[in-house]
Amino acid sequence: MNPSFDLGPGGATSLPHWGVLRAQGDDAAQFLHGQLSNDIVKLDASRACLAAYCTAQGRMLASFVITRPQPTDLWLACSADVLPATLKRLSMFVLRAKARLSDASQHLVVLGLTGPTAAQWLGEAAGTQDWQAVQRDGASIVRLPAVDGIERWLWIGPIDQASTVLAALPALDEAVWRWLETRSGLAQVQAATSGQFVPQMLNYEVLGGVDFRKGCYPGQEIVARSQYLGKLKRRAFLVEGPTTLQAGQEVYWSEDAGQPAGLVAQAALQPGGAGGTAVVELKLAVTDTGRLHLGTPQGPLLTLVPLPYALPTEAAPAKSGAVG
Repeated sequence: MNPSFDLGPGGATSLPHWGVLRAQGDDAAQFLHGQLSNDIVKLDASRACLAAYCTAQGRMLASFVITRPQPTDLWLACSADVLPATLKRLSMFVLRAKARLSDASQHLVVLGLTGPTAAQWLGEAAGTQDWQAVQRDGASIVRLPAVDGIERWLWIGPIDQASTVLAALPALDEAVWRWLETRSGLAQVQAATSGQFVPQMLNYEVLGGVDFRKGCYPGQEIVARSQYLGKLKRRAFLVEGPTTLQAGQEVYWSEDAGQPAGLVAQAALQPGGAGGTAVVELKLAVTDTGRLHLGTPQGPLLTLVPLPYALPTEAAPAKSGAVG
């Protein structure tokens, strides 16, 4: 799907819904490696990675975009509303490791940059590959996958430099950024969805957020079993609807209206206010027939739209568009 609006030259916006957890110390990377779903030890200053923090049952408590500007300093950008609980839980397991965890959101902030104006301003720091990280002036600049041909970057850096970045670029509507985030098909774990999803239910292994060779972490056995024993029956899909959607709302299927068929993981208003777009976790069986409804079996009708990336064949819906 191509966007029905003109983003123009792009620009920059503050992202107050993001927070930054900081891990410092000689053992910081090794500690996180044993807690998260991706290989953190191999991470260096030239790239960022996606990772999940799970319960012992494999359910995601938080998700991160992680950069490592220094060998002993890692920045974990996540949904601001899960940061305090995640910090508290992770801190319980530091024990004797030489690692110090802190909420750095008062010192490090996250900005969203888009479009050709941002690319020109970034220059070589724009990078050329998805998840490439460039360190510039004390900030980490992460190239995200493009959405409908629109280039995107996360700027993670000192709060006193953020105003300089924002002044150098045209103002971008934060609502447009949130829509691009949702259109990317990559949902952050938020307070409303914490503890609901195994990583594969949000397509995290497809998006590079799970390393199946890295060894143990909380929930690793469940995540691996879902991958290799064929037990995964749910995936994340993109939908559009005529009304506002919210993370945590249930989705119903007309062929079995007695129970929810899925859950909204992330949502945003479409530019121009013409309805909503959402990443929705759904049972695979409901993507081929029937109708999807928001909130109740008689709620607003939802329409499947293509994801901007490919799912494994067994998870791909038979067709896009309205189900039924």
